[in-house]
Amino acid sequence: MSDEAREFLNSYGDFVTKVTSEPSLDQSSLDARMKEIDSSSPIESARLLTAALGLGSETGEFVEIVKKMFLQGKPASEDNIFHMKRELGDIMWYWATACMALKLDPYEVIKENPVSYTHLRAHETEADLVCRLLLEK
Repeated sequence: MSDEAREFLNSYGDFVTKVTSEPSLDQSSLDARMKEIDSSSPIESARLLTAALGLGSETGEFVEIVKKMFLQGKPASEDNIFHMKRELGDIMWYWATACMALKLDPYEVIKENPVSYTHLRAHETEADLVCRLLLEK
């Protein structure tokens, strides 16, 4: 690695550390923040952290299958549909875990979705409207 690249990466690393929150850098700060959240809200922080990390990773696995099917020639086979079904099941498991961590009724969360969509449509710009109409074709 060149000295210039090494210097740049060291400088960038310093920048990243400087702008990263204390709980992201230090286990005891993270523990304290989780305890603060647990004691000041109905949120179960460990369960929510598990849900958030799981949703991100399982969604990534689902997206990977779709990407390979559409962009890399992976067959749209029963095996791959089954694999996507399994990933969707994992996503649902973590979604349910998030609902439990936040003390939310899953049914109420699902019922809220059309309300949110209607609210968003009330505030859409002309550009949003054009994009939505193109997508709805």
